[in-house]
Amino acid sequence: QVQLAESGGGSVQAGGSLRLSCAYSGRSYRWAWFRQAPGKEREGVASFVSDLDTTYADSVKGRFTISKDFTQNILYLQMNSLKPEDTAMYFCATGSWYTMYALTPEEYEYWGQGTQVTVTS
Repeated sequence: QVQLAESGGGSVQAGGSLRLSCAYSGRSYRWAWFRQAPGKEREGVASFVSDLDTTYADSVKGRFTISKDFTQNILYLQMNSLKPEDTAMYFCATGSWYTMYALTPEEYEYWGQGTQVTVTS
């Protein structure tokens, strides 16, 4: 069983930056960040298997970076050039099997409780 706990959310003006953290316990294969805005479906933002195996949603490419500190057991999401449309609850998740669908929520077994990100214009 893997446990996940997000932190680092908050309110920021458009163009600003935030770094989300996800502290975890246990071992797994693929790690990811998802987000869900009110009235919308949960969408994949970025996934991580290794530094050479990352996947990003088109909407965040070039602005967000996913990384993992293996010594501290923390998954990060660095978010730069934030836009109002990035406003959502952000969740970290992990799955223990290989998948071609790295940004599909159904491919992930364990989830954190989420941290709110609000971007104001």
